[in-house]
Amino acid sequence: MSIQTIGIVGLGLIGRGIAACCLAHGFKVIGFTRSQATHDTAYAHIEQAIGDLIERADHPPELAKSWPTRYQRVNALEPFSACDMVIESVVEDFEVKQQIYDQLEAIVPAEVPIASNTSALPISQLQSDRQHPERFLGMHWSENAHATRFLELIRGEQTSDEAFERVAQLAIRLGKEPCLVQKDVEAFVCNRLGYAMYREALHIVESGIADMETVDRASRNAYGLWAALCGPFRWMDITGGPALYAQVMKGVFPTLDNTAELPETMQNMLDAGASGILDGKGFYQYKAGDREKWEDLFRESVWHTKQFQDKHFPLEDE
Repeated sequence: MSIQTIGIVGLGLIGRGIAACCLAHGFKVIGFTRSQATHDTAYAHIEQAIGDLIERADHPPELAKSWPTRYQRVNALEPFSACDMVIESVVEDFEVKQQIYDQLEAIVPAEVPIASNTSALPISQLQSDRQHPERFLGMHWSENAHATRFLELIRGEQTSDEAFERVAQLAIRLGKEPCLVQKDVEAFVCNRLGYAMYREALHIVESGIADMETVDRASRNAYGLWAALCGPFRWMDITGGPALYAQVMKGVFPTLDNTAELPETMQNMLDAGASGILDGKGFYQYKAGDREKWEDLFRESVWHTKQFQDKHFPLEDE
């Protein structure tokens, strides 16, 4: 069964981006939230996102008029009976997600895949008590969901091959390069790589090797040069080869941090409730206007990355 209508539960920061992505690629979308204010905010965001795609990513101008005809806003889940695919994007709370699934299973046909947009919760646990666990899988999106190629698909212990393959094909139709995570491990793939880097960065600072500014500069001016071009395995291939890196690893690996405890710096941040640019408290101090500045810079970086990748790595060639 071809997927044509996608239901999205939750229209917050990521959910509304998912809706924009689906609408931009010709799908019908049913968007659910109980809050009219959230509906209105999401609609405005989708409109802006579609405009950006037309202006910066060569989407056809007629998309500006066609997408509203394919978008249905609802405050109850019953209309999801018409969906061929459901994406849940509510808060990262196990019980809240389970309550949503209880309602969906009474409405959505048994053959329809249900994906959870989560960056951390184990998919095997989310699907364990479901009536049809084989149709549940993880679908980890990132912001800006309508513009990036990133999308992780996570197979739970009971996810069927059929459901996993159907959603993988959908991801390609959505303009993504799906990362297929075959084992349901903590934090999946992208975040495992990221948190390994965060841990070593904290170790370097707490050990007095370098300060935060130096670590950030090193990362931006080194990894920033190649991260949009290739991943770590390709990078090793084109910068000396695996044998060279193997020799270096023998000396470096024993010196890397492998603690399982939360670093003192992060415990202090946790105790202080530091939310970075959201409240002005983080590793750096932020003043009025800084939040908007960094959000704008991030969006600009996303578009530069997309344009570079679309030029040099067309999806149809991969």
